[in-house]
Amino acid sequence: MALKIYTKTGDLGKTSLIGGTKVPKSHLRIESYGTVDELNSYIGLVSDQITVIHSKDILREIQDRLFTIGSSLACDPEKETKMKIPDLKETDVELLEKEIDAMNEVLPAMKFFILPGGHPAISTTHIARCICRRAERICVNMQEHELFVEPLVIKYLNRLSDYLFVLARYTGHLLNVAEIPWKPRV
Repeated sequence: MALKIYTKTGDLGKTSLIGGTKVPKSHLRIESYGTVDELNSYIGLVSDQITVIHSKDILREIQDRLFTIGSSLACDPEKETKMKIPDLKETDVELLEKEIDAMNEVLPAMKFFILPGGHPAISTTHIARCICRRAERICVNMQEHELFVEPLVIKYLNRLSDYLFVLARYTGHLLNVAEIPWKPRV
């Protein structure tokens, strides 16, 4: 028999961190890993819309790292957990940098700001980038409020948003979709 998905423990607006500490569902820590979860879902949507197998493989790696980040953010840093939480590594950031550099090799230099759009795969990738930036801002906000966040989490999210920006451009390049320049009204 399958386990029930509902526990009813959150009906009063509280939830538990890994370690057992109860916090309001509006807590910054909950907001942080909820946003990372939202990002992970959008990364899945991006993967469903692109056709390059290598990029799909990298996105699957990214989804795995986002689960790692979510687990880290869901832990009460004041309590020892009995669960083994996987670690984010500097090599995870380096992989993103390597992928950004490889995609940039074939892309024309940017000479203007570009508007997101032109194809659903491009637009969806930009939405994922924006959610990633929000996750990063929430983690920085946690730091500013002296809530522990592993510094590598913020670094990874920063690099991931760069990766998603370049992936959007690269996807457009492969699809032969012209970038839409921003032409500011003056």
